[in-house]
Amino acid sequence: MKLEDFDYYLPGELIAQYPSQRREESRLIVFRRNREIISETIFSNLVNYIQPGDLLVINNTRVIPARLLGRKSTGGEVEVFLVRRTGERTWTALVKPSRRVREGIVIEVGEGEGSVRITGEIGRGKWEVKLEGELPEYEFLDRYGHVPLPPYIKRQDEDIDTQRYQTVYASEKGSVAAPTAGLHFSGELLRSIRAKGCVVLPLTLHIGPGTFRPLENDSVEDNRLSDEEFMIEADYWEIIRVARRERRRVIAVGTTTTRVLESLAHGKVEERRKEVIGDTEYIRGLTRLFIYPGFDFRVVDALVTNLHLPRSSLFLLVSAFAGRENMLRVYQWAVKRKIRFYSYGDAMFII
Repeated sequence: MKLEDFDYYLPGELIAQYPSQRREESRLIVFRRNREIISETIFSNLVNYIQPGDLLVINNTRVIPARLLGRKSTGGEVEVFLVRRTGERTWTALVKPSRRVREGIVIEVGEGEGSVRITGEIGRGKWEVKLEGELPEYEFLDRYGHVPLPPYIKRQDEDIDTQRYQTVYASEKGSVAAPTAGLHFSGELLRSIRAKGCVVLPLTLHIGPGTFRPLENDSVEDNRLSDEEFMIEADYWEIIRVARRERRRVIAVGTTTTRVLESLAHGKVEERRKEVIGDTEYIRGLTRLFIYPGFDFRVVDALVTNLHLPRSSLFLLVSAFAGRENMLRVYQWAVKRKIRFYSYGDAMFII
């Protein structure tokens, strides 16, 4: 398959720069795969499509304020974008401009309360760094870090982003991008969904910057994704497996949730291991599962998702789930109706 087959026209003014006034007031496209029917409602009406016995699986990762803006001792400005925590106060990070830093350089951040030391080069603009200073690690980030808005949001982060570029159920710190399908859920809507007899189960996948990185190869099959870390309670995975055997629907909220569930079902998990935290046993591992048309979905029956970049791994995933021609038709329909796209945009429910 060619990557150009997953391109579509999108006017720039449809790329949402701010969230809707209220989470659940986003517009919701409903696409029924079996009938190829497209309709529109508002997101709060998602509850009307929930059935007793359904499982709704969410990603409870929490976005960290991963962008640190600082200066070298020479006065040069440097941006440190934290990618993954590798140990106590140590991180893998993207540093810009990369050509102006080297191992051992200290970048002062904030008002003298902390700094970032470059401790080693990984390559391709990526470095090992250490957060230094007396402030606790995450207090330092909360005070001086910036919300890592995606590159297609053409503004600096604002106070609104601290709350709205985060799901209401975010609890596990570690992402540098939001699981955007979950941004539309309010606490009230989740309570209504549970009241319908739907079980809501969390898992955690920490999203890296690769979610915004363009696919590099013209041939779809030649592309690879970066690995991302996930964890899920072992009992929850068993509940999902039982639901599949009982032919109850598993509804994934977002492409990240989908990739975790399908990675487990297909045995495509690297460094899989069990870990006990408190009294709870978890399955942990890494996934780099790349889902594109032709993929055999073994867990996910329905998908809540946003509208994604052309030629992106996310658009290929929804094309695999609902059909490429179907998705191109739905996206063309969305453009005509001026649906808002991408992270702060509107949503879609694929049944």
